Amino acid sequence: MKKYLRYLFSIVLIALVGVGIWAFMVYCEGEEPEIILNRDIKMIGQETTFDVICVDRKSGLRNVSVDISQDGKKYTLSSLNLPQRGVNKETLTVDVFPEDLKLHDGTATIDIIVTDHSLRKNTTVKVFEVVIDTIPPRISPVSFSNYINPGGSCVIVYNLSENVPLSGVQVDNAFFPSYPAIASDAVHRVSYFAIPIMEAAGKSLKISILAEDDAGNSSLSPVSFHIRNKKFRSDRMNISQRFLEMKMPEFQHRYKDLRGTTLLEAFSRVNGEMRAANLKTIQTICKDSQPEQLWDGAFLRMKNAATMATFGDRRTYYHDGREISKSVHMGVDLASTRNAPVQASNGGIVNFAAYLGIYGNAIIIDHGMGIFSLYGHLSSINVNKGQKVKKGEIIGHGGR
Repeated sequence: MKKYLRYLFSIVLIALVGVGIWAFMVYCEGEEPEIILNRDIKMIGQETTFDVICVDRKSGLRNVSVDISQDGKKYTLSSLNLPQRGVNKETLTVDVFPEDLKLHDGTATIDIIVTDHSLRKNTTVKVFEVVIDTIPPRISPVSFSNYINPGGSCVIVYNLSENVPLSGVQVDNAFFPSYPAIASDAVHRVSYFAIPIMEAAGKSLKISILAEDDAGNSSLSPVSFHIRNKKFRSDRMNISQRFLEMKMPEFQHRYKDLRGTTLLEAFSRVNGEMRAANLKTIQTICKDSQPEQLWDGAFLRMKNAATMATFGDRRTYYHDGREISKSVHMGVDLASTRNAPVQASNGGIVNFAAYLGIYGNAIIIDHGMGIFSLYGHLSSINVNKGQKVKKGEIIGHGGR
């Protein structure tokens, strides 16, 4: 019996020791919480928002506080109390409005303190200095009268009170960045931008100069403009069965989602869906431009070429007397002799040199400061992406 009791006592003792070790490891763990910021915070503007991500993988989070201090005064930006154990991750969205807190421009300190549910109350503290800057950049336009053609290209010159990481012209939802331009003894910002055909025709445009500094302070200066009356051609284009038989198999062979469609269905999708997809591709290619001017003087036009179609032509396509599709022509079609040489309209860097849907073999040249030129329907391409080209240099040959 005594032997049995000793055996039982040993088992209970081992169990109690095990439970004690387990309890100590769970309730007295020593792992400190983690603090992660969603972005590097160096400056605080008029309105600044950032996320504080708190992580504790063991006992869970207990308290989180985010404070800002200036001139010996501390202000709480955000705090969180979690009475229950087991919350391993929380994200606090912190909004800072210096004016509401009576903070002035200058340096300040942000303290982030996170404590967990361990009996040790493991605590992590993150302290960093920020600069408060609540003064937005000042925009001073140099050009004031803006007469705009629907679908046209425009330029605006302006000065800023400080160097900023972001500035340009906002045309409704489209943004056109600015670039430094030296004129006499002054350094200006210049932005080349385009006017959408349909919106300009409806005279519903909103055009503004936008500038945003490192602290996130932004200024918006509306641009006054006048839209000229401009009429675009309307073309009725009859699509023959022979044209469909010549052109559509090329697209059906290259694009598998067109396989199995009729020639007429393929044409409608190419002229609609593919045209829209190609436009997005072109916009992506032309998103980043060299910051300096690479062109010199007037742009060249293809030699000995006749204009077959103009920019902005409204086209309605018919087949067997029935309307099948519509489009707006976004370029100028020039006709010349078979395989005629195509020259670079001006100096620049080749951003694209490959097949591009409805444009066939195409080349896009970056002329710097947001200016690009596109050459489509080529029978051959003589340049490569990234290659520098000179004005008048032969970059390819025209189609058949």
